[in-house]
Amino acid sequence: MRTVAFDAKPYDREHLQQASAGSDIEWRFMDCRLSADTAAAASDAQAVCIFVNDHADRACLERLKEYGVKHIALRCAGFNGVDLVAAKELGLSVTRVPAYSPYAVAEHAVALLLALNRKIPRANNRVHDLNFSLTGLVGFDLHGKTAGIIGTGKIGRITAQILRGFGMRVLAYDPYPSEEWATQHGVEYADRDTLVAESEVLSLHTPLTPETHHIICREMLARMKPGAVLINVSRGALIDTRALIDALKTGRLGGVALDVYEEEEGVFFEDLSGKILQDDDLARLLTFPNVLITSHQAFLTKEALAEISRVTVANLTQGAEGLPFLPETALVDANSP
Repeated sequence: MRTVAFDAKPYDREHLQQASAGSDIEWRFMDCRLSADTAAAASDAQAVCIFVNDHADRACLERLKEYGVKHIALRCAGFNGVDLVAAKELGLSVTRVPAYSPYAVAEHAVALLLALNRKIPRANNRVHDLNFSLTGLVGFDLHGKTAGIIGTGKIGRITAQILRGFGMRVLAYDPYPSEEWATQHGVEYADRDTLVAESEVLSLHTPLTPETHHIICREMLARMKPGAVLINVSRGALIDTRALIDALKTGRLGGVALDVYEEEEGVFFEDLSGKILQDDDLARLLTFPNVLITSHQAFLTKEALAEISRVTVANLTQGAEGLPFLPETALVDANSP
C-alpha cells in the first residue's frame, strides 16, 4: 500500500517506519505540504498521511480522488485544514489521532510557565557570556498563587493536577465541567470572568471552534490581573494577537508563553534562520523580554511520536483491508454505510 507522507520531518519518518515495520505500507516521504498544487505527488498512492498545516481543501481532495487516493490519515488531532464535507461527498476516508500523550502537552505548558517565570532562557544566555549577575531575573513563587485553566479535557486536567502539586489554587472553566474530577483533585470550577480576574497564571486548553476563536480578546486581557502570566499550548487563534501585543506594550501582563501562534503556518516547523521574517506581529512579539515562544513542540516526545505513528499505521492498514478504523479516530469513514 503506497502512502505519501507530506510535510514529513526526520522524526516523523523515523517513527512511522518503526511503527510500520513488517506491514505492507510503502512510504514516500515529502518535505512539502499537501495542497492542490502538490497533490500530484500522490498520483500513484492509495493513501496520504498529513499534518496540522497541510491544506486538504475541496480542490485538493478532488485531485487526490482523481489520482486514486482513498484515505487521508492525519497524524495529529487537529483537522481544521481538511474539508470534511467534500471528503464525504467524494468518498474519501479521513482519520486522525485524537489523543497521543496529554502528558507531553501538559508538561510542556508547565515547562513554559517555569522557564518564563524564572527567566531561564535569559539566565542561560547570560552565563554563556560569563555574565553571572542576577539583576532582572526575579520571579515569583507558584505556591499559594491562583492558576486558571480554560478547558478541562485530558490536557487541561493534567495541567491542573501538576499545578496543584506546586501548591497552587486552581480555578477551571469548561462548558461541560467534570465535578467529580474537580472534587478529587481540589480544583474549583468558576465562571470565565471570575477565573480570569483572580488568576495569576492563565493557561488555555480548549479546542479552536467558532465559539473559542479569540476567546482571549482585548476585553478579556483588560480583565486579567495586572502582572498575570498567559500560557497557550492549544491553538494560536484562541488569542487575538494584535490585542495581546497592545496588552504587552502597556506592561499589564507579567509574561506570555506560546507554543502556538495565530498565523504559524509557513513559519513554525521550518528553519527560517537565513531569511527575513515576513510576519510583523510575530516579529513584534519576539522583541518583548517577557515573551517566550516555542514552535508548536509541546507534543514532541518519544512517547507521543510513537503513539501517533502506531494509530496512524493501524488506521492505514485497517482501511486498506476494509476493516473498521480504531475507535474515535474516524472523521469520515467511506466504508461505513
